[in-house]
Amino acid sequence: MQNRKIAYYGLFSALALLMGYVEMMIPMPIAVPGIKLGLANVVVVLTLYFMDAKSAAFISLLRVLLSGLLFSGFSGFLYSMAGAIVSLIVMILLQKIKKFSIIGVSIAGGVSHNVGQILVACAVVQNAKLLYYFPWLLVAGVVTGFLIGIIVQYCLGYLRRKF
Repeated sequence: MQNRKIAYYGLFSALALLMGYVEMMIPMPIAVPGIKLGLANVVVVLTLYFMDAKSAAFISLLRVLLSGLLFSGFSGFLYSMAGAIVSLIVMILLQKIKKFSIIGVSIAGGVSHNVGQILVACAVVQNAKLLYYFPWLLVAGVVTGFLIGIIVQYCLGYLRRKF
């Protein structure tokens, strides 16, 4: 059983890192900074439901750390880590409550990720005017969270049938 868990950690970590890298290569034709698809979050939410909260936290934090070291530098790492921590806490709490669907948990994760990032951005640049972007980030978090939730629901059904 332990070997299987280690294999899942390696597979999910690699997938999350790869999806984060692919996402960086996709140009976003939106003038609002910080809006992203959140492709790596597919793996994090999938890990949360397929394995457990501790595994999802490990995969998410490892992905953010490696992405920061390899691709985005310290500022990208700082924003990603803030968003990852806030969204992980929210998603783990909502999943434990068991009153929200996978899609609902994913939407809450997308929105809370953006909240974490914008709060850190306001603190870093010491300017609360960045909160003007929040309505756009809120909409983006709902839309991408919804799409990620649908993808995770489909993938989770497949994984549970096969493994």
